[in-house]
Amino acid sequence: MKKRLLSIAIITASILSFNVSCSDDFVEREFYQEVEQAPLKSLQEVQAFVKGAYVSMRSTSYYGADYIAYGEVRSDNMYSNLAGGYYQNVQNYTMLSTDAYAGNTWNQIYAMIAKTNIVINTDATTLSGTDLDRSKAVFSQGQAYGLRAIGFFDLLRLYGQKYTGGDLGVVLPTKYDPKAKMARATIADTEKQIDADFTKALQLMTSNTNPGTTKTDLSIPALKALMSRFYLYKGDYAKVRTLTNELAAAGYTTPISSGLLVESFNYTLNGAASNSIFELAIGQTGSLGTTSWGYRINPRGYANIQTKAGVVASLYTTNDVRKSLYNAAGFVTGKYTNISGNDNIKMVRNEEVLLNGVEAELNGGSAAKALTYFNTLITQRGLTAATTVTMADLKKERARELTGEGQRQWDLLRWGDKTYVPTTANPLHIAFPIPRAEINIDGTLIKQNPGYEL
Repeated sequence: MKKRLLSIAIITASILSFNVSCSDDFVEREFYQEVEQAPLKSLQEVQAFVKGAYVSMRSTSYYGADYIAYGEVRSDNMYSNLAGGYYQNVQNYTMLSTDAYAGNTWNQIYAMIAKTNIVINTDATTLSGTDLDRSKAVFSQGQAYGLRAIGFFDLLRLYGQKYTGGDLGVVLPTKYDPKAKMARATIADTEKQIDADFTKALQLMTSNTNPGTTKTDLSIPALKALMSRFYLYKGDYAKVRTLTNELAAAGYTTPISSGLLVESFNYTLNGAASNSIFELAIGQTGSLGTTSWGYRINPRGYANIQTKAGVVASLYTTNDVRKSLYNAAGFVTGKYTNISGNDNIKMVRNEEVLLNGVEAELNGGSAAKALTYFNTLITQRGLTAATTVTMADLKKERARELTGEGQRQWDLLRWGDKTYVPTTANPLHIAFPIPRAEINIDGTLIKQNPGYEL
């Protein structure tokens, strides 16, 4: 990986934007791009780096806008109308290895991973403070493992060759070394690393002192919910069933009531919506402004991304409250009401957990439990309880519930269903190009995805 993956500017922004009380002297002395990272010395510093990882995740190039867009504009439900030129090359499968989307997202995810690696490789026994402080620091290390797993998973889906017939995954740095040159791991080894990171995260977080988490911190329930997303992608339905059962027992499968659906996405309920499990904090000071997903998707903003003709009518009956989330032109207005980029970014909701549970139970589990989960959701959306549920029902319900949240293309790909590929496009371009800046590094070991110029 290149030494530019972590810079003093990134870390400084990460710490200061969360108002973590690290001294300016600490920031200026410790974080240099071209030297080895000095060991962290306190719980405060460990937590600062975890919060810095959240800052990378909420950037426009990652969950602030682009990663969500990638999962929608290549789907069967949504498209970019190219207003403002956003996502034209992504949607048309005409990206080059110099494309800014490919490069910026790659860099931002690896910057996040670099911060987690610094936390993960800290020797907690050497930290200052009390034994309680060190136990809290190990909990934060668990969070770092979980965030790293998310980063590797997101990279794998976007740049890996699982859906293009190859066997390459992504580069898997597990230590912060700005001068290291690493090759891409296989898909199997990438998935193995993600699984190991999630497992380690859960072990450390459950066996150490929780310093007090909110919905804008990776909690144990949030970790389990995101793990269920990964294992669903892998087709490991048994693990999804176990995780869903645990989340259900803890109260994380209750959907928001029909009357609060729109409000649950609203800025006024940031961190307070009962169905939200994990959010990336934004607020006024972190506002993404016109670069936010809300601004790009909302007709009061760039009005760039909307549903395809007839999709809303085909998905929703008159009594489905989710129909009110769209305007007449098919823009998803009810989920992204604030276009100033102040809304927290909803990473995972109770509703997704329910849908994951339905799918897992339909594949080797209990049909009765699948139906219970299914009806728990749809009856809160104004629909009559079903008497049976099939995979076809589940697929349609995921489309109804999760449209505009960046998951549709990934669902279609993992099911083997038809996703959007222009007739003139190279289907190998389902995988994003490895940025040319990485390929051009002297002595690089990273191989380009097929179908892109060298």
